Amino acid sequence: MSPRAGHPGHPARTLAFVESPVQLLNVLEWAHLHGLQGAQRDALPSVPAQKRRTPAGATPPAGAELTLVVLSPTDPMTRGQLRRMADLARDEGYRVRWEEARGGTTAPFHTIGGLAGPLRRADRVVMGDPFSRYVQLLLTITRARDLVVVDDGTATMEFVAQLARGERLVRWHRKGGRPGPRDLLFAPVSSSARRRLTPSEGRRVEVFSSMPVTETPDGVTVTANDFAWTRARFGPPRITTSADMVGTSLVETGVVDGDRYLAAVQNLAKAHGATRYFAHRRESTDKLHRLATETGLEIVRPDLPLELIARRGPIGRTVLSFPSTVVHTLPLALAGTGVRVAVCDIDPTWLTESASPRAQGFLSGVTGTARDVHRLAAVQLV
Repeated sequence: MSPRAGHPGHPARTLAFVESPVQLLNVLEWAHLHGLQGAQRDALPSVPAQKRRTPAGATPPAGAELTLVVLSPTDPMTRGQLRRMADLARDEGYRVRWEEARGGTTAPFHTIGGLAGPLRRADRVVMGDPFSRYVQLLLTITRARDLVVVDDGTATMEFVAQLARGERLVRWHRKGGRPGPRDLLFAPVSSSARRRLTPSEGRRVEVFSSMPVTETPDGVTVTANDFAWTRARFGPPRITTSADMVGTSLVETGVVDGDRYLAAVQNLAKAHGATRYFAHRRESTDKLHRLATETGLEIVRPDLPLELIARRGPIGRTVLSFPSTVVHTLPLALAGTGVRVAVCDIDPTWLTESASPRAQGFLSGVTGTARDVHRLAAVQLV
């Protein structure tokens, strides 16, 4: 692994904390847009300087260094994708610090203790998941005057809205439920994180997102992510004549009933001639086995975020999805290729009894605000 951030001779000006492959991808997109240089970047193929764009009102951090800190999860699928993304980050010249942040009961203490010094020295902190308790705890340590939140999918929409309304930070699929004992115990840290993520005279906050932001908190700079780095580095893809499907973890998060989801996938695949199913990294093995057996779809376990997989190709001429992040990101990553992204609504009868009261409205909003997608009616199940 690369030297630890803050090691003599390797000062960490910008620290980025990521816990998922998509977060790491979006840090690379943010760094590309802002023109951050990697330690070895001059020796690598790069996008010409004149093609890089700096947002209006932003100062290019010339010579600034970026260290990516991976707070590694435990599930193998996510770890595998993160390792591949970490390799891409190193290829760009950035340093990567891999932390086994969940590798046992003492791991959090070792991780936080080891990051305390670099956090205090950092001028800028970039994070992919402001709802993460790990990230919220790290925010109580940093003295950075610049804080950046990059996309963590649809959760970014909810984060910005909650920050604008001054609400406590709660993931959308949990909102409406009663706080548990751990939530109450962690409440002071979460409140502190929300205050630190609120702009002030001495603190600047940026949200870098490809998602629609309808409620912008006062003082927060919102910068659009158009996947310029992805399009510059990969593709264009070879387009096949069939359709592909994109999986979702709505069953695993307790929002959608498993049997109804399987029936919807089967009907949708048959109606549109889909042959492949790109699994979400959180989908369970048992569920995917059922899908393969009962639908005949080829299950693909991507080793990189779908935006990169699709851009490298081959990819179907039509990509079918349920409401999720990809209905916003794929049209950007695949711009100019002719691929059509189609999204199927979630019927209210598919929701579980334990689903958040806000689930249907939130999912409808994800679909309704997507640009450059073809909207499909909810599949009728019999």
